[in-house]
Amino acid sequence: MSIIKFHQDLKVYQESFKTAMEIYELSKIFPKEELYSLTDQVRRSSRSVSVNISEAWGKRKYEKSFVAKLTDSEGEARETQSWLEFALACKYISDEQYNN
Repeated sequence: MSIIKFHQDLKVYQESFKTAMEIYELSKIFPKEELYSLTDQVRRSSRSVSVNISEAWGKRKYEKSFVAKLTDSEGEARETQSWLEFALACKYISDEQYNN
């Protein structure tokens, strides 16, 4: 097991960053009328997952702050999932894209 020196070394950070980038690419196909609503919101919430993990890492010495930031990250992940459900319901993405 390697020593984790930076938040970028965390697998959860790496996966959340990769997922946010995949969502960014996927959201490019959303209609223009969704630019300031669904597109913007799903991009923001998906990026916030990684950002909150990063902030949690910075506050890891303070258990309550650390847990609060990880809780925020989980909340952002759930928000992202909800926005993707809207994208699926609006037929902007396929079942396969949603499930990925």
